[in-house]
Amino acid sequence: MSEAEDRPAARAPARAEQDRGWRAPGQDAGWLNPLRERFLLVLLVKKELRVRYRGSVLGMLWSYVKPAVQFVVFYIALGVFLQLSKGDPAYAVYLFSGIVVINLFGEVFGNATRSITDNQALVSKIYLPSELFPWASMIVAFIHFVPQVLVLLVGAMLFGWSPTLVQLGALGMGIVILVVFTMGLGMITAALNAAFRDVENFVDLVVMVATWLSPVIYRITLVEEAIGGTVLYWLYVLNPLTIVVELFHAAFWRHLPPTIEVVAQDPAFASDHVVGLWWVGLVIATGTFVIGTVVFERRKRRFAQEL
Repeated sequence: MSEAEDRPAARAPARAEQDRGWRAPGQDAGWLNPLRERFLLVLLVKKELRVRYRGSVLGMLWSYVKPAVQFVVFYIALGVFLQLSKGDPAYAVYLFSGIVVINLFGEVFGNATRSITDNQALVSKIYLPSELFPWASMIVAFIHFVPQVLVLLVGAMLFGWSPTLVQLGALGMGIVILVVFTMGLGMITAALNAAFRDVENFVDLVVMVATWLSPVIYRITLVEEAIGGTVLYWLYVLNPLTIVVELFHAAFWRHLPPTIEVVAQDPAFASDHVVGLWWVGLVIATGTFVIGTVVFERRKRRFAQEL
């Protein structure tokens, strides 16, 4: 048999492998890995939950306990001692709707940042698509986020909350912007944290600052009165976290009967102009996610050596 006749036969096994969807070791689908490797992603999520609650008595109940304690401390310190609850109707709903946003931001950002270093044994010894680790951390954070939202729903209903499609749309858009934006940041910091462990300490500082530089505790109209019309004010407003917190306020607090009554007497009490900037938040979040994915893709092949 001639060399030309033998060549197609030699290619047959390779073609068969391609038909079955097999790939050479080390090759993956990049940012599509979480979709294509869903089975592995689910296993990592289960592993994260088992490790986190190993030896724990309360287990998943900590998803209720920690935000509840955080809310009580904030409400007593700010709502009672500083008397913020006197001027703001349904202040408990206002405060907790902001707290759940910051909690999800902090957990996704922190967990994604540490996802590569915390899974050092897996990253350095066997091949797994690296994108699965920050995505698994995000899903775990979202699992903890759901009980907090349920508590918020019950609290809002006690104040007469009756959701409309607009309010539910504000809630959905807020979650999308928050997850996309935070995952973009988390992919960047996860890639950098593999080489520079200082990054995770910097992230902790960012989360702490974000708690106070977002309209979680105070109304955004107070910020507008203090620095409205300045460059600092627009930087504050265009921060995706500010937009997300205001979307949650629009979903749960803005249209409560007590709030509507106060706004009817003083229209300047609550402003909806930040909610109208949801598209800006979505654009910034998408851009951050694209940048984070590119940075992660370029650095992921160095993880084993850096760890």
